[in-house]
Amino acid sequence: MPKALVITPTYNEAVNLPSLIPQILHQSTDIEILIIDDNSPDGTAAIVKDFQKKDPRVHLIERPRKMGLGTAYVAGFKYAIEHKYDYVFEMDADFSHNPKELLNFLLKIQDYDLVIGSRYIRGVSVVYWPFRRLLLSYFANLYTRVVTGLPVKDATAGFKCYRRAVLENINLDELRSNGYAFQIEMNYKAWKKGFRVCEIPIIFVDRDRGESKMSKNIVYEAAFMVWKLKLRSLFKLL
Repeated sequence: MPKALVITPTYNEAVNLPSLIPQILHQSTDIEILIIDDNSPDGTAAIVKDFQKKDPRVHLIERPRKMGLGTAYVAGFKYAIEHKYDYVFEMDADFSHNPKELLNFLLKIQDYDLVIGSRYIRGVSVVYWPFRRLLLSYFANLYTRVVTGLPVKDATAGFKCYRRAVLENINLDELRSNGYAFQIEMNYKAWKKGFRVCEIPIIFVDRDRGESKMSKNIVYEAAFMVWKLKLRSLFKLL
């Protein structure tokens, strides 16, 4: 059977992982999870190690310090390629992404190369976000579509499933972005390389435990990234 890997970067997610890991693994015996922890002081890695003793489907990469979301996913992608997983997920650790949706992604990925869990494909499906943040996210995605032409309504979404071939055909060592910009960059490069991209509706629920990783720098980086991608595409540099 095809193997799927859920990649989840963490920093201080000890409050969420004891519930999240079992829920992910419960969805299918063909799903495994890779936690990439940036030296969380709250003992996140120790919790993962306890799970590893009980289930070989739990994997861990420990990094020496906070190194950013993008580099965490790149490390996870390389791990997935090396271990020949067929399908590779991006998923947050804070329950904003519902583990029960994983099987819907696996069903859809049979006909596509990249499946994005979209908050905006059927109106707005976001719960508990402040109105200001919702507007920022919605118009950031509109801005991305207008500038780049990327036919995706939620280009900044962080709940996604790739076929391994997509990751193998993107130069992961060239990726330098984080946060929203990383998601935009990966989606754009997959689309420009001719891979089949689609969106499925999800309900995004803002975290009620732990701390948000959002910052102004993440927003500024994404705003700059769309122009960088557009210019590199025009000059055939992608």
